[in-house]
This record gives sequence, structure tokens and C-alpha cells, in this order.
Amino acid sequence: MDARFNYYGTATAGKFMKYMQSAAKAVSGSTLPSTTVHLVELRASQINGCGFCVDMHSKEAAHAGETSVRLNLVSAWREATVFTDAERAALELAEQGTRLADGTGVSDEVWGTAAKHYDEEELAALVSLIALINAWNRMNVITRQPAGAYQAGQFG
Repeated sequence: MDARFNYYGTATAGKFMKYMQSAAKAVSGSTLPSTTVHLVELRASQINGCGFCVDMHSKEAAHAGETSVRLNLVSAWREATVFTDAERAALELAEQGTRLADGTGVSDEVWGTAAKHYDEEELAALVSLIALINAWNRMNVITRQPAGAYQAGQFG
């Protein structure tokens, strides 16, 4: 599979990505646990069918020390015993925040559960992360960025 065109080689994308990366720094500089960040990025990317991001975020998570068992069970987290209650709340919020086209939005119950585990700053980071990874997923899926060649740490 080849990319449709070199989106990332254009001046417009270069400018746009500069701001996207700046937004990502706000999340990475928050108190939201990095483990949660990796799990949410991976789950949203799986839902959106973004092979490039699934490849990248699973490799980055593994590089950061995440186990293969947990990474392999992200797509089936509801039936897995390896995630904390806080991680489960973040994964549920990520799923509902990603599946907006299903018409249900984010339920008050899911929001309330997340709010039990994360303070306001962490919730802000989590919502921002979900919005950001969905944007990255859409750019990559639309331009058909291929998966498989990503190296952990490739983008710094």
C-alpha cells in the first residue's frame, strides 16, 4: 500500500502539523498518566482504522514499557482483567468520544465515571487527547498512510 500523496511534504501540512504537535505538548505536559495516553491513542486509532497510528502508538507504548498482553487486549478491554478502573474509564470515554457518528455522544454516566478517576486538568488533557488523536487518524486515513515501518522515537 502506498500513500495517496505526500501530504506531510506539503507546506500547508507542515504548518498545520506544527500546531498539532504544539497541541500534543499540552497533553504530554499534563498530569494524565502516560500509560493512559498510550492506551487511548491506540484504542481511538483502532476504532478509526488508522493503521499508521495503531503501528506508531503500539510501538511507542511498548518502548515506554507497556506489556504485549495489555497492548493486545486494548481492543477487548471490557473483557480483560489487566486494566485499572481509571484506564477503563478513559478507554470508555475515548470510545464514546470517537464514535460520535453513532449518534449517542458521550453519556453522563461515562463522563461521571471518568470524573471519578481524573481531576479537571487530567480531564482537560484526556478530552484534548481524544480530539487530537481523532484528527491525526483522519488525516492518515484520508491520505492512506501505510503502516508497519514506524520506529519508536521516530518523531522525537
